[in-house]
Amino acid sequence: MNIIHTPQMKDMILFMAERIIESKPLLTEVDSRIGDGDHGIGMAVGFTAVKEKLAGEEYSDINQLFRQTGMAMLGSMGGASGVIFSSVFLGAVKGMEVKECVDTKEFAQMMRKGLDTVKQRGGAQPGDKTMVDALEPACDAMDSCEGTSFGELFQRAFDAAKKGVEATKNYPAKFGRAKCLMERAIGFQDAGATSVMLMFGAFLEWVKKEKANE
Repeated sequence: MNIIHTPQMKDMILFMAERIIESKPLLTEVDSRIGDGDHGIGMAVGFTAVKEKLAGEEYSDINQLFRQTGMAMLGSMGGASGVIFSSVFLGAVKGMEVKECVDTKEFAQMMRKGLDTVKQRGGAQPGDKTMVDALEPACDAMDSCEGTSFGELFQRAFDAAKKGVEATKNYPAKFGRAKCLMERAIGFQDAGATSVMLMFGAFLEWVKKEKANE
């Protein structure tokens, strides 16, 4: 698969939303070790809202699809997670010309714009023990995927995000409740970074499913 059209993108986002909702216990457990323990709940609420918003709608372009995804999360999650994770989708299509389909290069560019928006709004940088520690490596990995398939794109992104999650275990936290733990947060992975890894894992799983059904 080298091109994803709008209906396919909608299906992929819905598939990813379901996987995130299913991961609520895992994300809650990860977050409870150094945070408030509510990250899994917030992500499940946000992506349940995404499912409810997208399921009965038809979209003519990817821009509108991503905006509605982001707004559903922003309007339902609240708090920092709602702002930050919605920024991935809202930032991805901000100022982008209307597109009915995207190739791997264009998708990588969208994710880079989403990352830039997250960093601008949240202020986090790599090494701060946040979702940026998974999203930035994933974007870096996708930058070199021009001309490849979406299967290869998402495999590289997932592998890089997974390494980013592992790396968060080595960092003290600079944001959220975990910030108060300082060095005691070392040894535990970040919940937001884990969510990013799960997102790309779901994208990869969706592509493999589509290929198997061809």
